[in-house]
Amino acid sequence: MRTTAAAVAVVGLALVVAAIGMVLMLRRSLTADVHLAARLRASDLADLLASGTPAHRLVVGRLDEAFVQVVDGGGKVIASSRNLEASSPVAELPLSEPVQLADPTVDDEPFLVVAAIAEAPGGRVTVLVGQTLETVAESTQVVTSLLGLGLPLLLLVVGATTWRVVGRALAPVEAIRAEVDAISAAELHRRVPDPPGKDEIAGLATTMNAMLARLQESQARQRRFVSDASHELRSPVAAIRQHAEVASAHPERTTAGELAEVVLEENLRVQRLVEDLLLLARVDERTLRLGRSSVDLDDLVFEQASRLRDTSGLTMDVTGVSAGRVVGDAAQLRRLVRNLTDNAARHARSAMALSLSQSNGEVLLRVDDDGAGIPAPERGRVFERFVRLDDARTRDAGGSGLGLAIVAEVAAAHGGSVRVSDSPLGGARLEVHLPGEGA
Repeated sequence: MRTTAAAVAVVGLALVVAAIGMVLMLRRSLTADVHLAARLRASDLADLLASGTPAHRLVVGRLDEAFVQVVDGGGKVIASSRNLEASSPVAELPLSEPVQLADPTVDDEPFLVVAAIAEAPGGRVTVLVGQTLETVAESTQVVTSLLGLGLPLLLLVVGATTWRVVGRALAPVEAIRAEVDAISAAELHRRVPDPPGKDEIAGLATTMNAMLARLQESQARQRRFVSDASHELRSPVAAIRQHAEVASAHPERTTAGELAEVVLEENLRVQRLVEDLLLLARVDERTLRLGRSSVDLDDLVFEQASRLRDTSGLTMDVTGVSAGRVVGDAAQLRRLVRNLTDNAARHARSAMALSLSQSNGEVLLRVDDDGAGIPAPERGRVFERFVRLDDARTRDAGGSGLGLAIVAEVAAAHGGSVRVSDSPLGGARLEVHLPGEGA
């Protein structure tokens, strides 16, 4: 409605201005034609008088459209048309410019009067010729009437056309609005109508459908995340409860120290899981705040290698570790290195190799193991949350499935990336690329 009203107002204003301009130009053009005809008539009569034709023998073709008056040098009317009864000049002399009679004396019609000087045998005389302006008024009135009738009809056509065209153009928008209004959280699989073409409305529908697809994927991921997190938390809670119930029902089968050890181990497991979940939640909400300090990544690598050498019994090769310094959050980078090495230790059979190098402003960290490796089609999935490729693996052995997801998020937060490839040891190689200090 607003578009139609605006279109009608703009077109109407333009048409009114154009109509007024056309009427004024028409009046000016017709008046100029009348002026030219009167001047030509006056010039012809002046030539006749100069040739000796008596003034009383002058005639006018159509007496209802023009008149003639001849005035001598003393201002006396010596001859005039039969349709003019005035005994005095109709215009004040001398007359240098055409004049329109304000008080017409011929048939109550407006006349335009022009003058011409003639050197007659009896002396100088002035010829006054009047030409009617009635045709100018009639033509202007006819055009004005036609415009007054045609403009409203034209504006009506403009309004109806605009209403129909805009209505058809906005119909897909209303369909999109109705469909979006009907979509609930349980029906994110629905999509809005996709109109044909490549205009803005088609782009809107494409964007809306892409947004609904992202919402559906996010909802599915959130539900899966909640389900997996609940399952992960249930395991240590159930273990603590089981040992507590056994200790309560059969105190002779366990000691307080053994119970405390189990409770402490499971509590640490819960703590690590909660910390991982909080980190990922901050990443999702974009509220993760990273410190900015110079970190020697090689120190972190040696630290984790020493820990795993003491706890896992694996052979650790760190001969490829050289200096590598980055700018970032030391705690998060320590978690990145720990998760990488823990993941490799979990899958390695007997040996691991750690290497660190820096070149061209980039620090490259490699972690190799001699385990079963990761199939090429699954290498992208290992960085998703709660993903464990070996379904037969127990949760204690397989971890929570958040370690590599955290590695990917921490690396991305530091402007880096992580990828999986085959290891020379026969298992998997995980590479982390990070910007070096000063890069």
